[in-house]
Order: sequence, then structure tokens, then C-alpha cells
Amino acid sequence: MNESAARPETGVHRVPVLVVGGSLVGLSTSVFLGRLGVRHTLVERHTGTSIHPRGRGNNVRTMELFRVSGTEPEIRRAAATLAGNHGILQTPTLVGDAGEWLFRQIDAGGAMARLSPSNWCLCSQNDLEPQLLRHADELGGDLRFATELLSFEADPDGVTALVKSRDTGEHTTIRADYLVAADGPRSPVREQLGIGQSGPGDLFHNISVTFRSRRLADVVGDRRFIVCYLTTPDADGALLPVDNRENWVFHAPWHPEQGETLEDFTDERCADHIRRAVGDDGLDIEITGRAPWHAAQRVARTYRSGRVFLAGDSAHEMSPTGAFGSNTGIQDAHNLAWKLAAVLDGWAGDGLLDSYDAERRPVAEATSARAAARSAEHSHPGFAPPPTPGGGGPQRGILNVALGYRYPRGAVVGADPATPVVPEDLRLGGAPGSRAPHLWLRRADARLSTLDLYERSLVLLSDAAEPSGWHEAATRLAEETGVPLTPYRVGADGAPEADLTVEDDGTGTAQDWARAHGVSRGGAVLVRPDGFVAWRSPGPAPDPEPVLRRVLGEVLSHR
Repeated sequence: MNESAARPETGVHRVPVLVVGGSLVGLSTSVFLGRLGVRHTLVERHTGTSIHPRGRGNNVRTMELFRVSGTEPEIRRAAATLAGNHGILQTPTLVGDAGEWLFRQIDAGGAMARLSPSNWCLCSQNDLEPQLLRHADELGGDLRFATELLSFEADPDGVTALVKSRDTGEHTTIRADYLVAADGPRSPVREQLGIGQSGPGDLFHNISVTFRSRRLADVVGDRRFIVCYLTTPDADGALLPVDNRENWVFHAPWHPEQGETLEDFTDERCADHIRRAVGDDGLDIEITGRAPWHAAQRVARTYRSGRVFLAGDSAHEMSPTGAFGSNTGIQDAHNLAWKLAAVLDGWAGDGLLDSYDAERRPVAEATSARAAARSAEHSHPGFAPPPTPGGGGPQRGILNVALGYRYPRGAVVGADPATPVVPEDLRLGGAPGSRAPHLWLRRADARLSTLDLYERSLVLLSDAAEPSGWHEAATRLAEETGVPLTPYRVGADGAPEADLTVEDDGTGTAQDWARAHGVSRGGAVLVRPDGFVAWRSPGPAPDPEPVLRRVLGEVLSHR
């Protein structure tokens, strides 16, 4: 495979980052890199974005990332049709009122508003990807669909890849400093690198059937679910609305290990299965498409091989229940993007890129185990082992997995290495390695979340009322080192030195920013561009500048 990539070529296309794969994770990588001004080329062998409604659940952390990157409003508009769908229903049939709700509301009681400026969003992949594509293009991404990676060769200084246009047959050699492989669960890049995988492997197989039915909406009634698990023996499956009117998706169990093939799922068989599952033998059904998919639990043994990084399904496969896989992949991309930007721009050392594997791989291992346990809890069609011991009941741990995961090791200073990657209790109190707390702030005439501060630079928060020299130290170090480090003095309304003032969070009072971040008023909190706490000082330091200099060196691998 390497011979063609190594042969001499004229007109080599040079770019800092080559992204292989243009689905959710690849396009998200392009958006995040574009926001940071990193030139890149993306190649995708398909001619366009996904046409099949799948991967619809975007969790609160993913929506926070889309918020900061400026894509959230368009995504929510694209998702407007399903905005009123909540909860998961499990029932033998949709006729009558049998069954139970595993949960009725994702955010029962509106508690999420205290934790985040965003919330979950039900947006199918075929609706989400075009929004990401448009933003990636507007941000200057060189996006090449119908372009296939034929070969690549990595060396200590970069990666040389040979790609082919499937429209014209033209071959192009691309020379990149780094390659991000977002090329799916059967990743050719991962396979060439010889990176193995851990985990149980295949869990179950389904056929995803798209169909039209005008009468099904009457059977469903006012039950606006995200998904309904239908449990009638020999007719089980998962029903998902596309528009709540006449377009639907049904996941039917598929058993290739018993000799079943895709061709066995004829229109007649699929329609009969759906009718029996719903409980209405006369239901009108027009099959419009079918696609096989495989649920697995695998995690790559490393996410980095020299100048090449794995992201998304090439790095991990997860059971689809909870949409943990797609969200974890998008969050991979966000974690990696700022680190690539930092190293390419010269304000971080190469060791920062090692922290990508140290941080994201344990998250995938913990999350994939939770996803498999949840599939068992929900009796996902084709998968019915007992729940993992300690896995909990329905919906237990969803928010911990989505928002509460931590980085005990990596580009953080002062994190407890014994802290579970997914803790039992959700605690967003400013601990190093955790997502920084959300507070509403006022900056001049603008209202914003603390999370809106974190994207293009490191941020140092310190107190306006009791200055301890942190702000001045950060200002000097930013000027001296060239590290993008933005200091803010935070205070209550009316504090004369405050760059940011804390706003009422809707309860009639404004939170204490220092207490929310686990420090005293003389302390400081350093937050990374991805919104994770890199370090904090609980209180003042006699000489803050050398302390902050040391911390920056450790976080950014300047040693």
C-alpha cells in the first residue's frame, strides 16, 4: 500500500492537516479546525452527506461544542420537527396503553438550565451533516467529497497520502503535517497502522428499515417518543419517528450468524414484521429503504501513531443505545482540534498531542461499557444479555456519561489520578480534568455563559474584588511567551475592576464564581480551549507568576 504513496509526484498539495472521512466526526473536525484557523483538507469517498436518518441523539456536551462553534442555531432549526419528542417507551405493542416509559423527559423539571447553556437535541444524521458541511465550507475547509484515500505513508515529519477523485479519476498527492482518521469502524488507516482493538467485539446486528405509513401516527397518538422498543416475541424491534406523521424508521433484529442475509429482508417480510410489532395487521406500510448495521464494543489500543490520529468510529465502536458513539466521536474531534492548533502554531510542544490518547481513550472505554449495559436495560432488538453488574436502572448515569466524564491524566495539573473517568455522582465543581462549571455572565452589554469564553485561548479566571496578582501574571506571561492566554477578573455586579460580572441564574440570585469553581476569592482557575479545567489554585500565591509559568509548561508540554 505504501509504494504508490512514496512514488515521485508533481504538484503536491501541502496542508497542515488531512482529515480522512466526511461523516459526523470528520465534518466536526473540519468545523473545529476551521474555527481555530487551521488549514486542512478533508477527503470523503462518498459523493455527499448521509441520506439515511440515523444517529439522532446529540447530548448536552455535544450541543455545547456546537454552541461555541456557532453551529447550534442552524442545527436546532434543522431539528425542529422532532423538538417535541422526549422519552423512551418500551411496550409489547402500540395498540392500547400497555408498556412503560423508561423515562418520559430527558430534562425532567428543567434542571439542565443550572448546568449548561445548552440541552439535548434530536437531530438525525441526514439533517445534521449538511449543517456541519455548510459551516465547514464557510470556515475555509478544503472539502473533497467523492475522493478516496488510496494509500498513505507516515514519516517523522508528516504524512504523504495519495487520493483519487471518483468523478474524474485524477490522482493527487497530499503532504500533511498530521492525518486525522475519521474513516469509520473498518478504518483502513487503523488497519494499515496495525493498531489493535480491545473489547468484547460484535454485540448484535440490526436492519434499519425506512418506511412510510400515514395511519401509524394515529396508532402512536400523542406519545411523542424518541424511540419505542417493541417487545412482542418474534416481532421485536425499535420504532423511531422521522417526522411524527408518515415517515418512520424501524430497527429489526438480524442474525447473520444464523445464515440470514440482507436479501432475506424483503419488502414483504419487513412490512409484516412491522405490522406484528406495532400490533395492527392492517397498517399501511411502504418500505423506502433498508441498511444493515452492526453494534459492537471495541476500542483502539492507541489513538496515536506518530503523525496519525484516530477519531470517532475508527477509534471506538459502541452500542447505539444513548447515541454515545457519535457524541464521543464529536468530542474526540474537539479535544484533538485545539491541540493540533496549539502545536502547529508553536505555543505547545508535541507532548500535548500524546494527551489526546491519554484523555480520550479511557473515556471511550468507560462509555462503551455504559452503552452496552444500556442496550441490555432497554432490551434492544437482537441484544438481551443481563445488564452489566452495577450498570444501574434505566437512565441511570446518562448525565454522568454525557457531561460528567473526567480526564484524570493528560494535559491537566492537579487532577486526582484515582478519580473514575465516569464518576457515580455528577460533580462540575471546577476540579482539574473536569468540564468547567457553567455560570451566566455579563460582559459589557452581552450576556454569555462561562463556556462561551473557551475556544481560541487558555483562560485564567481570578477575582475582581480580591486581586491576588493572577491577572497581572497571566497578562505578562501571554505577552512574553506568545501563548494565547486570556485573563478575566470576575466579580459581582458593580465591581469596578471586573471584566465579567456574574448574572442571576434564574433563581433570583447570582452564584459565587469562586465557590462554583472550588477556590477562594484569592484563587485562580485555568481553563483550556476545550472548556476543561487545566489547573486551579485554591487560594492566593506569594508570587503567582512562576507558579503560572510552571503550570503552563506542564499543560502545554514545554519542558
